[in-house]
Amino acid sequence: MQLFYTPDIDPSLSQYFLSEEESKHAVRVLRLVVGDEVTLIDGKGGLYKAEIKDAHPKRTILQINAVTTGFNKRNHYLHIAIAPTKNLDRVEWFLEKATEIGIDEITLIICQRSERKEAKAERLNKIITSAIKQSIKAYHPVLNGPVALSQFLKQPFEGQKFIAHCDEGEKISLAQSIEKQNRYLILIGPEGDFTPAEVDTALQNGYKAITLGESRLRTETAALEACFEVNFLNR
Repeated sequence: MQLFYTPDIDPSLSQYFLSEEESKHAVRVLRLVVGDEVTLIDGKGGLYKAEIKDAHPKRTILQINAVTTGFNKRNHYLHIAIAPTKNLDRVEWFLEKATEIGIDEITLIICQRSERKEAKAERLNKIITSAIKQSIKAYHPVLNGPVALSQFLKQPFEGQKFIAHCDEGEKISLAQSIEKQNRYLILIGPEGDFTPAEVDTALQNGYKAITLGESRLRTETAALEACFEVNFLNR
């Protein structure tokens, strides 16, 4: 299956023109020709079956033959707010794998112990886009940030809110706490973890403290574990 990400597609039209970049990839790299069938995803739940009508390396013309809306829509909404790691490759790895597993929104949060306070959204979004094409996801996760944790905690969220941290204190597992088919927001801290003051502030703002097991996990591993657990529990 040859799949293209086409966020600007109009579902009411029967024809679509691939961008110059995608046209070049289709014709020069994939060697697609007139009559070949391709699949398009718009990042908003739409999956389109199309046929090449003109295999032009700068403006390939497609005929839309079938449209599916809400393709593989999940029964829950997952938002993970993660502190970017010093080595950004680790966050990129998380974004790729979480997108493949299933996630709706990611926010990069800057904490008191954060060693990295910026990230190039364009590159990170390209990784997400590549992952949705790889895993045939019709929904493109939203990437936000970076934003200060203190500011983020004040933002409204309708659903269950959790903070995963390594400090002592009362914590429960996700399996014990989540209500199935709901909306979830999970905070994952930096390499040095959240400070006690940050944890207290989160609890005061309606977050529940959770544990992700007995092992001490890296930031990106903890985030992916949370992503997997939520998807597994809502399977």
